Amino acid sequence: MSYLVDMTHPRSIAAAQTIPIRGDVDANLERHVRLVHAAAEAHAQVLVFPELSLTGYELDLAADLAFSEGDPRLDPLVEVASSCSMTLIVGAPVRIESQLHIGAFIVSPDRSVRVYTKHRLGAFSTSASIDGTVPPAEATFFHPGNRNPLVHFGGHTGAVAVCADTGRPSHPQDAADRGATTYLASMFVIPSEFERETANLAAYAARHSMAVVFANYGGPSGGLASGGRSGIWSEKGERLVQLDAIGAGVAVAIESHAGWRARAMMLGSW
Repeated sequence: MSYLVDMTHPRSIAAAQTIPIRGDVDANLERHVRLVHAAAEAHAQVLVFPELSLTGYELDLAADLAFSEGDPRLDPLVEVASSCSMTLIVGAPVRIESQLHIGAFIVSPDRSVRVYTKHRLGAFSTSASIDGTVPPAEATFFHPGNRNPLVHFGGHTGAVAVCADTGRPSHPQDAADRGATTYLASMFVIPSEFERETANLAAYAARHSMAVVFANYGGPSGGLASGGRSGIWSEKGERLVQLDAIGAGVAVAIESHAGWRARAMMLGSW
């Protein structure tokens, strides 16, 4: 597949690496807003947060903390998306009718809010634990979803994936077939799975000529360590930028005729 840079609409894409506070939506929202402002300084058009970023990977709390599609708790993100002219991909449990899903809210600068629902639910093995416990399989709490809206930003088209969705090659294939040139992966990847998961993302980038954004936690959640190292790959599968394994931050990549330029901003342990 040939690839042409559309310089009438330069592309600027970003990953947010967060350290969630267990179940504290208000505090996590405040941290999200701070990361949006950091990404805005680098002129990002779209910013991807990790899976379940507003609650942490705390499956036992998901039902009590679940968001609705028009949840007023999203208002601070609606405001900052509008003021910074940025599209946000934000993770949270979401209840649609009677079913609980792992959702990714797509918050656009025009103040519209749509939701992607995770298609393929996952599970961690007992060897993943750092404190003797392992979260139960996601299917214990959630239903697989089928919502899959495309993301339009700055004249470009992106497609969302949530963690285990990326394990099926048909998922990025479908994204490319639908016209996406950016794959927006909202994930929670533990250290032992990091190399395999990121190798897959790099391969998808090259195979489908899509830039890939990977957002991961920068600290533990749900009793599991995170591999951190959120990053971005070019449409050729080249890693453009990667954050540290531990800590919060933003990774940004900006496209031009001269190629890509990238910036990694680590912002501390919050």
